[in-house]
Amino acid sequence: MIQLKTMLNCIDNSGASIVECIKVLGQKRHARIGDRIVIVVQRQRALGLSDSGHSNSAAAQKVRKGDIRHAVVVRTKKQLQRKDGSVVRFDDNACVLVNKAGEPIGTRMNGVVGRELGQKKWSKILSLAPMHI
Repeated sequence: MIQLKTMLNCIDNSGASIVECIKVLGQKRHARIGDRIVIVVQRQRALGLSDSGHSNSAAAQKVRKGDIRHAVVVRTKKQLQRKDGSVVRFDDNACVLVNKAGEPIGTRMNGVVGRELGQKKWSKILSLAPMHI
């Protein structure tokens, strides 16, 4: 259950590391897996430097600290009951940054995502993720 002021890990390569939820979109109080939220970037990922000292990863600069963006929740610590009776719970709260059209900003995902993303029409995020549970 993600709500106002919840801190989340950003698991894509957009450049954000830690983000804070500032709004849950749709007339909801709490966001769950697959819901869209508005976030502000709290901490950036460290840039990788090449041997010459220049930054070789332009993808890491897509977002900066203080940017306000949209995101999709992909993992929650709150347990989730599925229709088949199984219960799923993750170790942390995590999200993936998306643009206004709903396309992921990053090109890679680091970590597992919930299978509920497919039911909520986020199949592009599911295809980029290395594993879904």
